[in-house]
Amino acid sequence: MSVLVEAKELKKYFDTKSGQLHAVDGINFQIEEGRTLGVVGESGCGKSTLGRTILHLLESTDGQLFFEGKDVTKLDKEGLKALRRQAQMIFQDPYSSLNPRMTVSQLIAEPLKIEKQLSKADVEKKVLELMDTVGLARRLFHTYPHELDGGRRQRIGVAKALAVNPKFIVCDEPVSALDVSIQAQILNLLKDLQEERGLTYMFITHDLSVVKYISHDIMVMYLGQMVEKGPAKEIFDTTIHPYTKALFSALPQPSIHNRQERILLKGELSSPINPKPGCRFAKRCIYAKDICFAESPALEEYEPNHMVACHFAHEINK
Repeated sequence: MSVLVEAKELKKYFDTKSGQLHAVDGINFQIEEGRTLGVVGESGCGKSTLGRTILHLLESTDGQLFFEGKDVTKLDKEGLKALRRQAQMIFQDPYSSLNPRMTVSQLIAEPLKIEKQLSKADVEKKVLELMDTVGLARRLFHTYPHELDGGRRQRIGVAKALAVNPKFIVCDEPVSALDVSIQAQILNLLKDLQEERGLTYMFITHDLSVVKYISHDIMVMYLGQMVEKGPAKEIFDTTIHPYTKALFSALPQPSIHNRQERILLKGELSSPINPKPGCRFAKRCIYAKDICFAESPALEEYEPNHMVACHFAHEINK
């Protein structure tokens, strides 16, 4: 498989009164065509900022972005327009991301009118096809978002993203605001669309059961940096980084005979504003030693295709 999306030392900093906030700080990854990269981590780790930076909703501070092997780090107006035909986003909140003054048909038709020179009849035909694709009943054609439940509103978001036939979609916690039963419907829809259209996803979430179900590969982030990355099954079966271990220990176990001990993190959270050298997890890590506070650990291959950033990964996992 060929690599569709690649980031090299990608950074996104925000200026604050206290200094620069390192929201995304030196991220490296590749996503192959037709695969899903799940991005997990606690709130504030930089997941959503990463997704928005890749799509140029936020401009990167440093580093490089590649799409189909082409450098798309800095784009002019035409270049950005071309990228948007290939890369789209499904937003977290299916209500605030939709214009409440527009009907379902108008919302789905909007990208078609912007990108393609289609007749009114062709636009209507395409809108109906997209509604069928995402499971929206045609009777909702003239309905407004406030008249629909969360699941149907999110289906509108999926239809809007699909309207220009993109190759890559950033899914920014697309099911976090939905009931569990509706979550399953949207996740199955996304998986079916991936199989039918060969779509590539970056799936951002804090729900570990969701990311396990939909992802081929998983990247774990902590305070703007990647701490672990690998195939989804291997990440769940063999967690390496102390933060990943703590994060995954919170996942409920369905068996009372196989209870997992919960790892409760203690200590002070490091500041992402002008961070000092060293591991950003060191203050909360029970394995931390002097070197952890002095030097940032490099991202190294622990096992084939399984990367981890920890000075003592091998000692901890003997």
